[in-house]
Amino acid sequence: MSSAPYRPPLDALTFGALVLAVTAVSSSAPLIAFAAAPALAVACWRNLLSAAVLGPFSLTRRRAEVRALTVGSGRREGLYCVVSGVALAAHFATWMPSAKLTTVAAATALGATQPVWQGLIARWQGRRLPVAAWAGIGVAVLGAVLATGADFTVSGRAFAGDLLAIVGGMFAAVYTAFGERARATISTTTYTTICYGVCAVILLVVCLVGGVPLHGWAPGTWLAILGLVAGAQLLGHSMFNYALHRVSATTVSVLILLEAPGAALLAWVWLGQLPRPLALPGLALLLAGVAVVVLGGARAGRRTEPVPVPADAAPLAD
Repeated sequence: MSSAPYRPPLDALTFGALVLAVTAVSSSAPLIAFAAAPALAVACWRNLLSAAVLGPFSLTRRRAEVRALTVGSGRREGLYCVVSGVALAAHFATWMPSAKLTTVAAATALGATQPVWQGLIARWQGRRLPVAAWAGIGVAVLGAVLATGADFTVSGRAFAGDLLAIVGGMFAAVYTAFGERARATISTTTYTTICYGVCAVILLVVCLVGGVPLHGWAPGTWLAILGLVAGAQLLGHSMFNYALHRVSATTVSVLILLEAPGAALLAWVWLGQLPRPLALPGLALLLAGVAVVVLGGARAGRRTEPVPVPADAAPLAD
């Protein structure tokens, strides 16, 4: 995992997918906070239902690709999918409970440390991020904290939620890093089906062993879960996974920071959690940091010599 895969230039379709993904994931924390159900159960259902939606298509239209991941050199890519699913389960098991223990703003802002961990992973992989990228990451994370009006209280419950949100950001970085490797040769549908399926199985086992109830909730909670499946999961996570074929994991992680002000706005409207006055300057810093990282990544991409895409690489549109 020492070299970065070659990516074609960013096109309008990928740009649109990223805009849609950011918009969709902004609803995640408010819906989790609204749902009157255990966070682990909500995480289990959102992945289980997403895998159920994608599974039939993968098994019929991508059967050969799925089979190739179990033999020969394809096992490595298959392992990337599985490890990514394990990391996603760990992310949901830590970050989703944080949205119930602390405020939506604090959970979102602390989870927004993901680009820092992503940058460290990239460095561990042997990639040298330019100073401008690190500066942009720092500015964007600071902006996310200010834009959401993160509320770092001293209560034990909120402190536990804050710690879980940070750990959730770390696991999100691992999930995105392995997803980047998998998406170099695997179609979006196949990758997300395996990843969500592995994540769902792990969370289901955790819920059953831990005695976490998986049903018996009000209709409003089920609607919130369906909203998470359709929005944050299928349109959010899946579109980010789609974009990993053309955008680096570090850049995707920084773009996810744009979720922070969106989540804070929705939490204000739906849950009455009013942002602080620093929201506007924080948003300006966030956008500036994102711009620095994205533009820096584009310049780095132009300086990179194209490397032929493997012959067995799946087509981008699926």
